[in-house]
Amino acid sequence: MAKIVSTKNVSKKEVIVKKAAVLFRKKGFAATSMRELAENVGVEASSLYNHIGSKGELLQLICFEIANDFNIQLSEIENKKISTVQKLENIIRFHINMMQDYYDAVYVANHEWKQLEDPFLSNFLQQRKLYEVRLIELVNQGILKKELKPIEPSVAILTILSAVRGVEFWYRHKKNNDRQQLENNMVNHLLYGLIKK
Repeated sequence: MAKIVSTKNVSKKEVIVKKAAVLFRKKGFAATSMRELAENVGVEASSLYNHIGSKGELLQLICFEIANDFNIQLSEIENKKISTVQKLENIIRFHINMMQDYYDAVYVANHEWKQLEDPFLSNFLQQRKLYEVRLIELVNQGILKKELKPIEPSVAILTILSAVRGVEFWYRHKKNNDRQQLENNMVNHLLYGLIKK
């Protein structure tokens, strides 16, 4: 019988979660079975339950790990002694890099979160809302400091978040596109049109 291959830095559970993210992205959470996941991992379905409680638990792990990464990064950026413009640039670059480096998991967190069950669904939605509120406050600070144009902060954040989520379409269809060029172009288009001159 095959075994789940782990490495020194990656646990068996992490291997399962990563494979689950790929399947959930390709087929959707509802259409993916634990049997399919087991086949993808290379073990019997019963062996998965030695490491994971349920399919729902896998979705929770994926969604909350991504949410946690975004919240930790935002806290670090908020505490930096840099301008609001630089903070927004750091946030945009982080979003773009997360989509490129953790495409499957970010995609699942963006699209399959609706399949979470309470209390996890309510918790996840609350985290998303608070994250957006913090970003809106950052834009407000930039306007008060006269670093940004007097724009509607919620519209600015909606535009930025929608645009960086759109990177998934680029990622899916990319040929020989340079990711650093993509990142720089998006920062220039999204951010530097907001700066007060």
